[in-house]
Amino acid sequence: MNKIFLSLLTLLCVTFSSEAQKHRLKFKNFKAISAWFGHPDDGRKIISGHRGTHIAGYPENAIEGFEYVLNHTPAFFEIDPRLTKDSVIVLLHDATLDRTTNGTGKLADYTWEEVKKLRLKDAEGNLTPYRIPTLQEAMDWAKGRTVLNLDKKDVPMQMITEIIRKNKADTYMMVTVHTAEQALFYYHDNPKRMMSAFVKTEEAMKEYEAAGVPWKNMIAYIGSENKPENKKMYDLLHARGIRCMISAAPVYDKLKDPQARAEAYRSIFSAGADILESDLPVEVAEAIRR
Repeated sequence: MNKIFLSLLTLLCVTFSSEAQKHRLKFKNFKAISAWFGHPDDGRKIISGHRGTHIAGYPENAIEGFEYVLNHTPAFFEIDPRLTKDSVIVLLHDATLDRTTNGTGKLADYTWEEVKKLRLKDAEGNLTPYRIPTLQEAMDWAKGRTVLNLDKKDVPMQMITEIIRKNKADTYMMVTVHTAEQALFYYHDNPKRMMSAFVKTEEAMKEYEAAGVPWKNMIAYIGSENKPENKKMYDLLHARGIRCMISAAPVYDKLKDPQARAEAYRSIFSAGADILESDLPVEVAEAIRR
């Protein structure tokens, strides 16, 4: 009986360990992370948590929200770095504290010592026990677990490159760029860096190509609407080996009916998107599983 019990226990441990590993993204080097985010012809559907997630019980831009998502599905996370009064980089989408915390006024008027006393609100406006994390804390947590995509807020790009370099974090960090000029800055700083690039038009695509930033360094964000006109960009970018991302956050995440949201998520992938960014990444995972 003891041998049978130990065998079952070993099997359970292996099963749970394997399940946990499925929900992690870990890359050894640039070649590995570039390959995973590239090759759109393999049919994989990738989920990005917009500001992590934003649901009842879990605030946006919170490490606890990231953990909740990874307990349900593999994902990477778009997050928002901003500066406190004393130049500590923290995660906060708005320039002000009112919507997402129990603080008021501009983040830039508060020191980190003051900010860390505040508490975050969830999607329903309820106060949670969670606080605003620093970018360094988020990076420490993310290593070996997932990839963080830094949106462009008020932190100078030079500060972003410095913290990534200090942590040797290019295997688990990505930077959002809105223009070819921004992409070129990050590429010159380190040619082994992934970027989430705004490529909404053929003209923008040609600007990136003229700048000389390789497509292997990028995924392409093409907008927040699932519309027939997207097909042209899907075809152009897929031909160059680039995955295309749609954000459901401004439109489809706001649909009141869960079934309507699920249908919208599936439709976005069916239309040609490879990556879906959402406030509700766990719902997206459930929708595409079905």
